[in-house]
Amino acid sequence: MKVLAFEDSVDIEALLISGGVNMANVEFKQYWDSQDCLERISKYSPDILLLDHYMPPIKGLDVLRKLLASEIDRPVTIIAMSSASMANNAMLKIGADIGIVKFELATLDVWNTHS
Repeated sequence: MKVLAFEDSVDIEALLISGGVNMANVEFKQYWDSQDCLERISKYSPDILLLDHYMPPIKGLDVLRKLLASEIDRPVTIIAMSSASMANNAMLKIGADIGIVKFELATLDVWNTHS
């Protein structure tokens, strides 16, 4: 399973590992900014896309809008993972599959069903 995260301040892979997620079958990549987001998504072709809301230069909400309006294949699962539930709800409204506070990411069943 390929996972791509856009998050500017928290090491998401370390967060998942410390939360008990088995990363043995996970190919993980994190970008610390949203620059060239569509090119990065297209090149990596993730199964799971993790989007933080507050991140430079483009918010996660805008990354999601651009992705869904593009020709790029949609990841199987898109997770809005802002610390602010209001931001997650905004991403859910336009097409994210899951919205969760990022520090609870490891509790999602998606890590068991995709691995």
